[in-house]
Amino acid sequence: MRLDLEAISVEIADATLIRALELTVGSGEILGLVGPNGSGKSTALRCIYRALSPTTGVVRLDGDDIATQSLRTTAQSVAALTQESHTELDFTVAEVVALGRFPHLRGNQALSESELELCHRAMLRTEVTHLADRGMLSLSGGERQRVLIARALVQEPRLLVLDEPTNHLDVHHQVQLLTFLRECGLTVVVALHDLNLAASTCDRLAVLRQGRLVATGTPADVLEPGLIRQVFGVTPSIVPHPRTGVPQLLFDVGGPAGSSALSSELARTTSIES
Repeated sequence: MRLDLEAISVEIADATLIRALELTVGSGEILGLVGPNGSGKSTALRCIYRALSPTTGVVRLDGDDIATQSLRTTAQSVAALTQESHTELDFTVAEVVALGRFPHLRGNQALSESELELCHRAMLRTEVTHLADRGMLSLSGGERQRVLIARALVQEPRLLVLDEPTNHLDVHHQVQLLTFLRECGLTVVVALHDLNLAASTCDRLAVLRQGRLVATGTPADVLEPGLIRQVFGVTPSIVPHPRTGVPQLLFDVGGPAGSSALSSELARTTSIES
């Protein structure tokens, strides 16, 4: 499924969150959105999965303006994993995963045998089958995240929209999820804070800053010290991954004692408390 964002702008309460954003994601491509906090990544994603309507501009799926579709129709093609996936109701894991079929059902229609098998396979893939009868409120953050990923897979989307999907996941499940994204063949738009994970996972990166598109291209094209310094305010050393050759960013943490106001204040506070 091809995705086009055509001159998308979002204005809320006299603040412009996105400014004339133009992006195209080809069928089967993984596009990573990267940028500092408040750069507009989540806002752009919300426009794609229709939690937010752009003030101006058009979002198209395979050429069709999604604003002309019913929400059910869009949900049959687009699945989203958001940062705000909270629930106050203690559904079981199996029930939450089964909710992924909701856009494909009518009324109180029960899941078919093939749909139940689809749920089982999604739970196997995300390693949550042993949690099937547990309530969502009893799960850790990482367990809950894996359940929600399973729910998205059960939706059988053609486009996956993921907002910081590795939050709460341990290293094993981070690698498992990102490997799945590489192998699934779906069109994927994913916001990631970890630039090294983004470089390893994404075909292209779109760098946002203050609601504007700063750069787009392959990780090798985009992840260069000058741009990182401009956007994030830090200067990395960039080295190729020893096995894949993908650029990896190394950051110097700390420095000589007293080299910043913060370190000086911390040193002063520690001395007083001693």
